[in-house]
Amino acid sequence: MNNNSLPAKPHYLILDGLRGVAAIIVVTFHLTEPLGTGHLDILVNHGYLAVDFFFLLSGFVIGYAYDDRWGKMTVGAFLRRRLERLQPMVILGMTLGAIGFYFTDSAIWPLIHTVPLWKLVLVMMIGYTVLPVPLSLDIRGWQEMHPLNSVGWSLFFEYIANILYAIFIRKFSKAALAVLVIMAAITLAYMAITNPNGDVSGGWTLNREHLYIGFVRTMYPFFAGLLLSRVARPIRIKHAFPWCSLLVAITLYMPRIGGATHLWMNGVYESFCIIIIFPLIVYLGASGVAHGQREYKICKFLGDISYPLYLVHYPFVYFYVAWISDNSGMTFLEALPYALLILFGSIILAYVSLKWYDEPMRKWLRRRFA
Repeated sequence: MNNNSLPAKPHYLILDGLRGVAAIIVVTFHLTEPLGTGHLDILVNHGYLAVDFFFLLSGFVIGYAYDDRWGKMTVGAFLRRRLERLQPMVILGMTLGAIGFYFTDSAIWPLIHTVPLWKLVLVMMIGYTVLPVPLSLDIRGWQEMHPLNSVGWSLFFEYIANILYAIFIRKFSKAALAVLVIMAAITLAYMAITNPNGDVSGGWTLNREHLYIGFVRTMYPFFAGLLLSRVARPIRIKHAFPWCSLLVAITLYMPRIGGATHLWMNGVYESFCIIIIFPLIVYLGASGVAHGQREYKICKFLGDISYPLYLVHYPFVYFYVAWISDNSGMTFLEALPYALLILFGSIILAYVSLKWYDEPMRKWLRRRFA
């Protein structure tokens, strides 16, 4: 079956816009993270939960888009469509990271210039596949799965969830899927509450601890989103986009809960956000429609740039982190102009990448696979 014979379904425009809101918050998290002294005092303390929100959105959209197509579509066709959608920006993101790698030499990564070019190219080529880089090829020193573009770790788990869905979880009944989701929710809550750091942060290193965190962070939200797409009956909600955007912002910008003495309280908060609040936001967003051309354009723009922004911003964050490390004692106000430059520059680059690279490349791949 030709995957191009399956017409695209209408998008949930509000959900597209919310993905863009969360992507911008991720950037602000990465820009405030190096200004903190540890995980307790980062200004955008829960910004990393945007990844869990992305997973839930993805599961919901995958279920909506593909659940009723499996009689007309093969597993191979589904995976080709996912490759067409995800892989071009992965390649661009890893390439940008490779281009900037040697220019980010600093006190925090003093051995960058000792990395031979062949090893840099090898890490980049592995990065193109989204497969994790082994620790023996950790050319930066942060033990990242993808030392050229750290956010690649979530794409690795995104692909795993898509493969699990395509191979067998798509065949689950609603009851069986609900059992899986409940078990995943219990595991997630247990991990968050008992984690020594009192949070769900992790998943980006190729070791046992981070693989466990990554799988747990993926399994509940992705398949909860899938279940939600099967059981939810959206209603009509006015002004869903601004209200849902506010909920996303409050959830992700919430300061650390419990401090250093009651770490478990933060784990409870994050579990509640992922298990309850995020599905509620997605349901409310799916129940809304854009009001007027202005809101329509805002949602479309945010949805269009969300994925490119996620992939192109982190290579610039490496420069920012290096600069802050070489200028110890940097205050938030001193760093703010440079942080804003990276934020808005990344948004512009994301839009340019979308129009001049991502969309043309996806069209070429669709013709190639036809």
